[in-house]
Amino acid sequence: MTSRTRQFNDTQDPPLAQGANLTGVRMHNERLVLSLIRRHGSLAKAEIARRSGLSPQTVSVIIRALEKDDLLIRHDHVRGRIGKPSVPMALNPDGAFSIGLKIGRRSADLILLDFTGTVRERLAIPYDYPRAASLLGFVQGGVKALIGKLSPDLRPRLAGIGFGEPFELWTWFDPVGGSKTEMEAWRDLNLARELEDLCALPVHAENDATAACSAENAFGRGQEFSDYLYFFVGHFAGGGVVLNNSVYRGRTGNAGALGSMPVRGDPRRQLIECASIFVLEARLKEAGATPDRPLNELESWDSLEAHVGPWLDEAARALAVAAASACAVIDFEGVIIDGSMPADIRERLVDRVRVEMAEAPLRGIDLPEVVTGTIGYDARAMGAASLPLFSRYLSI
Repeated sequence: MTSRTRQFNDTQDPPLAQGANLTGVRMHNERLVLSLIRRHGSLAKAEIARRSGLSPQTVSVIIRALEKDDLLIRHDHVRGRIGKPSVPMALNPDGAFSIGLKIGRRSADLILLDFTGTVRERLAIPYDYPRAASLLGFVQGGVKALIGKLSPDLRPRLAGIGFGEPFELWTWFDPVGGSKTEMEAWRDLNLARELEDLCALPVHAENDATAACSAENAFGRGQEFSDYLYFFVGHFAGGGVVLNNSVYRGRTGNAGALGSMPVRGDPRRQLIECASIFVLEARLKEAGATPDRPLNELESWDSLEAHVGPWLDEAARALAVAAASACAVIDFEGVIIDGSMPADIRERLVDRVRVEMAEAPLRGIDLPEVVTGTIGYDARAMGAASLPLFSRYLSI
């Protein structure tokens, strides 16, 4: 890349927010153009000018600069009825890359993400519970292996590494089943600093459920709504909040901690205790029906239907209550539900939530549209990987 691009890439926030100098305006406008194309797909210059409010001349200058930096590519000409044929511009998949790390309760995943949100490579390590030392070893070797998958000319385009981990992971030693002493080690671990030292890359951190919400917002159905509630049903249930097309992180970065919401029937019970996969795992273990692989690795849960059906009913009721409660505070357009489960199970869960919400006493609340998420298991890692890309190149 040119030196001009490196200067642009190293900027964490658009300088326009600090003063409208010429350099700041240019970089803000570059982010704006890249973000419009990311959100709407390939766009011709005239359409970019219309959507951005920039002049056609300014858009042409920006497009030339971004093409020179290999961030944009031209698609085939589109001939209209009159005038010159238009040339749609699209993000160059090889324009930038990032690495995403998901730290889960039963496994950790590393992915290599390209500029269009496609997962190029993935690595994973299973465990009974997350141990800090072994995880850092996996990351060090895994990042080196992922970088090795890129050709030498593409390696300088690696924007950084993002990671998503559960909020206060050290407090979950009981449901995770780990050693209290080893789980406590996470309390004093500065993971961002450790990763920077190990990988020599810029590091960005996010709550794992918020990261999943970010992935749906950037690459999935989130673009259908301006304001929506997002649930991710993983080993533990969690979620996120999107307002005005942007993930709302809150004062401490833990906004949208939907797993902590109380549920109907017992105010001491939280959503996490009703709509999490660990609840189903515990029931399977108690019944002596535990499969030989983790549930998120199974392509089908058909053989477990005797336990899956009741769990789906309970999870759907709890999710519907949580969604209705949130909609009483914010008038959400939609509710998106995703998770680490087979696609047919996810669809059944969403269908049940729709029924529960339709039958719930929602007087004074407009019923939001309830839809299925599109990313699934990779959502947390993809959301984490998107953090360096948004920090360096993109805005909303």
